[in-house]
Amino acid sequence: MPTPTKGPRLGGGPAHERLILANLATSLFEHDSITTTEAKAKRLRPLAERLITFAKRGDLHARRRVLSVISDKGVVHRLFTEIAPDMAERPGGYTRITKIGARKGDNAPMAVIELVREPLAKKATVKEAEAATKRAAKDAEKKDAKKADEAKESEATEAATLVDADTTEASAKEVPAGAVVANEDGSSPDAEYTVKGNGDSGKYHEPDGQWYDQTIAEFWFKSAEDAEAAGFTKAGA
Repeated sequence: MPTPTKGPRLGGGPAHERLILANLATSLFEHDSITTTEAKAKRLRPLAERLITFAKRGDLHARRRVLSVISDKGVVHRLFTEIAPDMAERPGGYTRITKIGARKGDNAPMAVIELVREPLAKKATVKEAEAATKRAAKDAEKKDAKKADEAKESEATEAATLVDADTTEASAKEVPAGAVVANEDGSSPDAEYTVKGNGDSGKYHEPDGQWYDQTIAEFWFKSAEDAEAAGFTKAGA
């Protein structure tokens, strides 16, 4: 069995109470402000704010939930199209209750419950937080730019180091006696030098050799005798 809500019940039973609150909510969303007893205003407040929360969602399911409480489609349309947009920036506290004098006759305490549709004023702390966020973003951009510059300098230094290493390695290779260094494409710098020499294998290739055309020369000799004098051996021998 569900636990009953605290406080006196409105009307004669639960169904009657739901109808009373639905009528009060309809009048509130239609006129933005109504005058009722203090007890009804306090019971209406959570229901009205819950319906406004549904309206702020704005989807079809939320509209159907609101229609299950308020049957007037015109009021529901006003709630979704006029009231909810005014509450978009407000996280809560959509209604305000103001106590007024007692009602004549039964002396019941009366109150005015109204929708708070005024624009939400930004506090100074919010502005300060926004300024701090902007400053932090600028500092982060400066740090990123500095890191990018450092990375570029590091890459340039590494590239220069590699070039120096390659140059040192190339210069470290000694040119054998009687030989000349091949061009970058492996061709002979002089037509008189026709014998190819491979520094890694220590082999030389004559023009009539089997692997002469496939071999990329590092050195060129005028003759096989010069290659053998430099310590090279004939390929395939």
